[in-house]
Amino acid sequence: MNAPTPLTPGAAPGVDKLSPLLLLRHLYDVGVQRALPLHNTAAHLPPPPKGRTLVLGAGKAGGAMAQAVEALWPQDAPLSGLVVTRYGHTPPRPAGLPDRIEVVEAAHPVPDAAGLQAAERILALTQGLTADDLVLCLISGGGSSLLTLPADGISLQVKQDINRQLLASGANISEMNCLRKHLSRIKGGRLAAACAPARVVTLTISDVPGDDPSIIASGPTVPDASTCADALAILQRYAIAVPPEVFQSLQSGAWETPKPGSPVFAGHVVNMIATPQQSLEAAAEAARAEGLHAYILSDEIEGESREVGKVHAALARAAAKGQGPFIKPCVILSGGETTVTIKPQPAGSPRARGGRAGEFCMGLAQALQGQPGVWALAADTDGIDGIEDNAGAQVSPDTLARALALGHKVDEHLQRNDAYGFFEPLGDLVITGPTHTNVNDFRAILVV
Repeated sequence: MNAPTPLTPGAAPGVDKLSPLLLLRHLYDVGVQRALPLHNTAAHLPPPPKGRTLVLGAGKAGGAMAQAVEALWPQDAPLSGLVVTRYGHTPPRPAGLPDRIEVVEAAHPVPDAAGLQAAERILALTQGLTADDLVLCLISGGGSSLLTLPADGISLQVKQDINRQLLASGANISEMNCLRKHLSRIKGGRLAAACAPARVVTLTISDVPGDDPSIIASGPTVPDASTCADALAILQRYAIAVPPEVFQSLQSGAWETPKPGSPVFAGHVVNMIATPQQSLEAAAEAARAEGLHAYILSDEIEGESREVGKVHAALARAAAKGQGPFIKPCVILSGGETTVTIKPQPAGSPRARGGRAGEFCMGLAQALQGQPGVWALAADTDGIDGIEDNAGAQVSPDTLARALALGHKVDEHLQRNDAYGFFEPLGDLVITGPTHTNVNDFRAILVV
């Protein structure tokens, strides 16, 4: 770890030059910039093939990834394809950029008919490929919902219902995507199988703990080591209600996915072009440039968002008191993908509004109890926390006091998973709009 710029006792240059919350937002922006496709794609592109190049893909970064390929691919080499991204996540097209890859939009986190149509078209485009052809697959987080093609005998409505149950269940991303892979005709390596005999090069941006490409967007182009039995166990563990035919097909193994060692993956390459750890490291360097110590806990933190918030609060309080391993003034950074288990509410209650980052911030604020000298920001790097318009939220030493003055108690908002309703009246939502990348949760705590 690089040593920070020496400090005058009691001074924190980063805080002197920027307010604490502006400093934290700066670190978030640095992390997002590090993960933008145009900054990371060139080194991972293969040379043009003897035949044609087909670009296929799905994810929240799909539009930006497609534009990066269009900008970097030789202008005299054939290039065409189709990529699906989330509604509103197609970046503005730079002037003069050739328009060779079609980008369409669909729903996330619950799939819709537009995503179904896009997946059907993507699968159809694989017909007629030869060994001389190259398929560039652009995969990023969110692709599981955007690239939806239900297994035979399942309707889109059934897939939508299962997705809603999963999102409210508290299942982690690995568990959710295990089930999604086995209920699909395109995920879990099946897209790669459809591309045979063409060579497949997958360019992926990781939004999952551990950067496992078989989990990112449910791994449409990579082998799947999980089984129908694993998927069935997840259904039972979280009491996910499904039609009898879904249960029977999983029990029989009828929907098994292509496994490691399958010849359909021969010669295929996966290139990880951006990861959560890289973004955290970029933010840490930016913090050190402001004269702060910077500590990265992990890019793989999972668990209930509010409980993860409480653990982070304990570390921050210790640092504020001059205890523990962290030396203030400092920034404590972490990433990963936490979960929110939606609590049942009485009939007629307002719906839950918020996501993982907001729930983390409520748990953090509750545990900090107004600790002086501690500020925090948590936000999703795709710019959307849950289904609202915010990326996340921020916490200050006076957060609870200001909320109480407005009649808002953090305990009550936690009970109904209402982070948006808690932070919006305080002006403490972090709103960025779509960022055109996705390397999962970003959390930064400043202690001075």
